[in-house]
Amino acid sequence: MNNLRIILFRTEVAGNIGATARVMHNFGLSDLVLVAPQADPNSQEAKLRARHAESVLENARQVATLDEALAGCLASAAASARTGGICRQGIVGSPEQIALKLQELLTAGSVAMVFGPEPTGLTTAEVGRCDYLINIPTSNEAPALNLSHAVAICIYEAQRHLAAISTTATSSEPPVLDEDRERMFQHLRKALEDVHFLWDERADLLFHGLRQLIGRARPTANEVQLLHGLARQLEWVVANNYKVDDRQST
Repeated sequence: MNNLRIILFRTEVAGNIGATARVMHNFGLSDLVLVAPQADPNSQEAKLRARHAESVLENARQVATLDEALAGCLASAAASARTGGICRQGIVGSPEQIALKLQELLTAGSVAMVFGPEPTGLTTAEVGRCDYLINIPTSNEAPALNLSHAVAICIYEAQRHLAAISTTATSSEPPVLDEDRERMFQHLRKALEDVHFLWDERADLLFHGLRQLIGRARPTANEVQLLHGLARQLEWVVANNYKVDDRQST
């Protein structure tokens, strides 16, 4: 469970940071990352809510961007009460369903769960940066959980399913880190823009679909390099104004 990283994104209530630290301590977690926090994690309110988990709070890392927070992770799951829209619907699942997808990766390296700011939650773009979306079933009259409560439910499901599997590796090749996959995605996107596969108002939606398709395959390091090669070849075609011979073969 030490491989599970909790990321709080632009948290606005100091007490929620402290309460999250305490929940993490309850489950034996210590890797807490705060992305551009609006609240002071060193405030008295945060320290009071982190009772018995002061070490988790004190050792929390602060970074400026979600990319920095996800560095070194093998996969990530955002949490949100909102599931509408094609981008969210394609990757959403219950805490149990997402825990099942993450369980074997947790035995290999760091996996992140990302929680957004209390008033608004994560944007669609921020959710799309992650591999999965966790939606906790709640009453329609009160769908938004307290931040630390949502963290507790998600951690519990991860722990429950992790305890049920063998730690035997399923592949001899180690999984690819988030930052390596992201470099590949950005390279591929630029190349697809160069050849005008991505060019109009549908570009973001189309590329999100490609991210899901590739992400589900969990590409190996060699496969990531293969996709870089595809992107480089597309860039070469554009740079050399290459035209495919349209003569039919006989």
